[in-house]
Amino acid sequence: MHMSTRVAGVLTSLALALGGAAFAAPAAHADVTACINQVERELQGGEAPDSVRMACYVGLTGDNEQCVSGLTAAGVTNGTSVSACRVAPE
Repeated sequence: MHMSTRVAGVLTSLALALGGAAFAAPAAHADVTACINQVERELQGGEAPDSVRMACYVGLTGDNEQCVSGLTAAGVTNGTSVSACRVAPE
């Protein structure tokens, strides 16, 4: 019985840890989504290519300069790149 109690405790801890990770993930994802949405507005309904998504993920880490550089390399205007990268790490 002692072993089953330990297994139950480990499973409970694992479930809590995974639940916490799932709770934290949407907030981070929403920031990247805000960045991508800014770019997609400029594309007027077009879906952002993978290069834009990657640049927004870089922006999420706080590397604003690299984010802007990645977006402008993907053909996004400088003004939109700056504003999109500004919202990524929020």
